Amino acid sequence: MNVSSNISSIQAHQTWMNTTANNVANVNSDRYVPTDTRVVGSENSVTANSRKVDDNGSKMSQTDLSKEMSDQIITQGATAVNVTAIRAQDEMLGSLLDTKA
Repeated sequence: MNVSSNISSIQAHQTWMNTTANNVANVNSDRYVPTDTRVVGSENSVTANSRKVDDNGSKMSQTDLSKEMSDQIITQGATAVNVTAIRAQDEMLGSLLDTKA
């Protein structure tokens, strides 16, 4: 995995976290239909795909706080893993450049 893959993953997970935060912020908004985000990885990049969930016609917010909180835990962990990978790659490159011929 290269640094650009890690960066695209961090960006995708940030999009997911922003969507989740918006859903939580609107938990008390009447007739609010939350947005669902899925992170999809390909060979060289990671993207976030968002869509409104199906409206069930409820007069209350349709936000499921247990889902939103677990999504936030997942995005936090995924971001931490990618930051760790970037740091490791940076340290390895630094060690390589410090090597004297």
